[in-house]
Formats: sequence, structure tokens, C-alpha cells
Amino acid sequence: MKQLIPALFTVGAVMVLVGAAVYITGWTFSPYIYTIGAAFVALAQINSPSRSRSAVVKRLRRQQIFGALLLVLTGAFMFFTHGNEWIVSLTIAAILELYTSIRIPQEEAKEGLDG
Repeated sequence: MKQLIPALFTVGAVMVLVGAAVYITGWTFSPYIYTIGAAFVALAQINSPSRSRSAVVKRLRRQQIFGALLLVLTGAFMFFTHGNEWIVSLTIAAILELYTSIRIPQEEAKEGLDG
């Protein structure tokens, strides 16, 4: 299981990147690739264990999971709207994911859980 979660996250992240980049061309399968990749990323983040008992890390984990769910919602916007609404959702999700990916290791390092 320890190797499955990072592999699932990596494959999902590549699929998200390819799906979002190719969506501009109008390729029919790009929303499918993006949405499956976003689901992989969300599953990996939801199932990744947290060793911390800190309230700050728990809050950051909830934000991270919310960002992952926003990635999946972005896939729904790609399917059901034909405008640029998906870009707004993707931007918010990316900001949440970036923020939490920086802050969680910092907070875990403060607790001495960094390795």
C-alpha cells in the first residue's frame, strides 16, 4: 500500500496535466483523461495517512482533500459547460493543493515527524 498511493498520485497528476493541456485543442477524450486523473489524485490524497495529531495539520489535510475534490469538480465543468468555468475551479484547486503541499511538511517538521 505504501507504494500504491504515490504511484496512483503520480499517474493521476500526469493525466490531469495532459487532460487540461489537451482540452484546449478540443479533443473529445481530454475531459475523460482529466477526470480519471483527478479521481486518482483525490483517491491518493484521501487515503494517504497522516501521522500528525496537530489541529493545524488536520485543518490543512481537510483543505487538501477539498482541493482534490475541486479537481474532480473541474472535470465535471469540462463535461457540462462549454465555457471557461473549469479554469476558475482548476485555479482554486491548484492554489489549495500548492499551499497545503508546502505547509503540511513545515508543520510536521515542527512536531519532529519529518522522516
